[in-house]
Amino acid sequence: MAEQPIIIKRKKVVAGGHHGGSWKVAFADFATAMMAFFLVLWLTATASPEQKKAVEGYFRDPVGFTDGGSPNPVDLEGSASVVNEASQDIQSSQIQIEDEVVDQLTETLEQRRMKELFQELKQRIEDNKTLQEFKDQLLIDITDEGLRIQIVDRSGRPMFDSGRAELKYYSQNILFELAKTLGSVDNKLSLTGHTDATPFKGRPGYTNWELSADRANTARRALVAGGVRGEQIARVVGLSDSVLFKKDDPTAPVNRRISIIVLNKKTEQGIRSSAGQNEPPLIDLTQPSEQEKQQAMERLEQGNWLEEKPEPAPGELSW
Repeated sequence: MAEQPIIIKRKKVVAGGHHGGSWKVAFADFATAMMAFFLVLWLTATASPEQKKAVEGYFRDPVGFTDGGSPNPVDLEGSASVVNEASQDIQSSQIQIEDEVVDQLTETLEQRRMKELFQELKQRIEDNKTLQEFKDQLLIDITDEGLRIQIVDRSGRPMFDSGRAELKYYSQNILFELAKTLGSVDNKLSLTGHTDATPFKGRPGYTNWELSADRANTARRALVAGGVRGEQIARVVGLSDSVLFKKDDPTAPVNRRISIIVLNKKTEQGIRSSAGQNEPPLIDLTQPSEQEKQQAMERLEQGNWLEEKPEPAPGELSW
């Protein structure tokens, strides 16, 4: 019978023992806590009564600071103040930049809107049978004042009878169709009447100036009847033959036209400014002067509130 081997396990014992590295972590936590503790003691000893009150308010209400606290109750003249000052500088510079570019952004958006309206009108002309028939008389472009639509005369197909301000039936239909699109925008409209260089004859004192103005006003009435709001009209003028479309041929039919301009904000403000709507009155007649106030007080003290006016002399008007 074979003998079985005997296995002996020997455990190696290190003298002095080994406790691992957990004590190092505990010691580091203890050192950090002590450093924080001494930092609090130092801050408490050096803080002013106002700063201590701010600290107290912060711990009582960290969100609202109802007790007079602040996000930085103890200012050590370090990074917190620097960050706040830098933030204020950044905010002020951002506000300044916005003030400088706001007009430019507004103008860019308005130009984009004008281009969209330009494409919308072109598409409407292509899709509408009434406008399609007269598209050779419709000229659309974008100018410094805004989007301009010119309805011009053609040989054998004028907008008005010769020397008259009444619209032809097809001219009225054109304005009705355009009014459906123009009435949907918020911009103001300007209407201008033009004639050719042929002098008007037949009525004493009635010239191409009166004729062009009457035709522009007739176009205004047609647009309003077609859907344009009355308050949307900003300007109606007649320019006679002072601005010819075809300068080399002053009597050409194309010079007889009606111009409709969808005004941009800059031109609209210019019209208001030229009319004096943005300027304060030089003299406020509704407020009494200091002399008038003094005279009224004197009459009140004397009991003669109603001022007696002298009778007008014979032949003198009184009002």
